[in-house]
Amino acid sequence: MPKSLFWTRTDTAGAEHALLDDSRGLTARGTMTAVDPIPYTCRYHLATDPQWVATRVEVETEGSGWLRSVRLERLGDGWRVTTSEQGDLDAALRITGHPPAGLPGTDDPDRLAGALDVDLGGAALFNALPVRRLGLTRAPADMPRRIDVAWILVPGLVVVPAEQVYTPLGPGRVRFASDTFTAEIDLDGEGYVTRYPGLAERVGPR
Repeated sequence: MPKSLFWTRTDTAGAEHALLDDSRGLTARGTMTAVDPIPYTCRYHLATDPQWVATRVEVETEGSGWLRSVRLERLGDGWRVTTSEQGDLDAALRITGHPPAGLPGTDDPDRLAGALDVDLGGAALFNALPVRRLGLTRAPADMPRRIDVAWILVPGLVVVPAEQVYTPLGPGRVRFASDTFTAEIDLDGEGYVTRYPGLAERVGPR
């Protein structure tokens, strides 16, 4: 992979490291670590078509006594979702006073139909998908773009449909909104996050 990006989490102790090739769409693999709600490691593989439409996402999360995985593969206008689980994440969450995550994946993949993008909770890299697909780094300011995404929650890997809104704010910045949450995200010239308030900041070697 010719490119390497690294973010530190600002909402919890953790980080994300992504290796990627964006010469023809995006191919990427990455690793995230975080301590909330319980300590876990998350590994992902991501692929898009040349227009930056997501075509395949594989995610694995692992913690003490448990391991989960989910795979999303595009089939026409919809998604095929497959999952696996070892151990008991919900038991680990209950021990620490957190509610159970529920089963990984989704019981109704048809609810994801129409989602051109996938969003992985806590992963700054995935914001680049709609930014690049919609050309938001060059788009006129204050023109909101509403999108449907397949949102993968971590660490449980439950997949839910979500509506998100990206609004260009001028060079190097977009406003992100989903439900009641909003953030003004700083981007580099290629559309990758440099600062996501309340989530992550990109860092390089010292």
